[in-house]
Amino acid sequence: MAGVKGQVQKRGVERRRAMVDAAITLFSQQGVRGTGVAAIAERAGVTPSALIHHFGSKDGLVQAVLEEADRRAPARLSATPDSGPTLDQAFAWLLKDVEHTAADERELTALHATLTAENLEPGTALHTWFRDRGRTLRAHLTALFTRAAADGSIRPDLRPGLLAAEVTAFLEGAHLIWLLDPEEVDLTAVCRGYFEGLTARLRP
Repeated sequence: MAGVKGQVQKRGVERRRAMVDAAITLFSQQGVRGTGVAAIAERAGVTPSALIHHFGSKDGLVQAVLEEADRRAPARLSATPDSGPTLDQAFAWLLKDVEHTAADERELTALHATLTAENLEPGTALHTWFRDRGRTLRAHLTALFTRAAADGSIRPDLRPGLLAAEVTAFLEGAHLIWLLDPEEVDLTAVCRGYFEGLTARLRP
């Protein structure tokens, strides 16, 4: 019986993954607002009632998709006042993330851009989620630049918060122009050049 139960659980996990993957594809192509539950269910090969059974609602499915995006993402910057990556390590990690995105995660990146655009206004379903996510990344980067200024790795006259906003804005913009024109824009090369130039600009 234990073996049968395990097989049933495995099929349930696989079915759930198929529904999330279908949602990622359709959401990235059509946006959340333009994609119905029935279309996602059809692409995943399940009934709409099965999809609702797994996720409770369309909003529950959107949340599952965002959680999947986080699960797939490489480890992000993590820092405290007493420990954390060096500037070179952090830039290398960000570039590795870019390389991974360019190679394997175009759909999730497109979905992120689409959902961000759909939730710019306060009060929309995911506005707070995206806003807080951005604040968290900028806080990690601010801590990174603050430590680098304190240990002499970068010029002490620079403003860590502004640098954090600049890096975040560059990454968002670079990913967007790559999504629009991947045949002409080499995302990895563009980002590598930016971080090399930024490193030279920051040095004492």
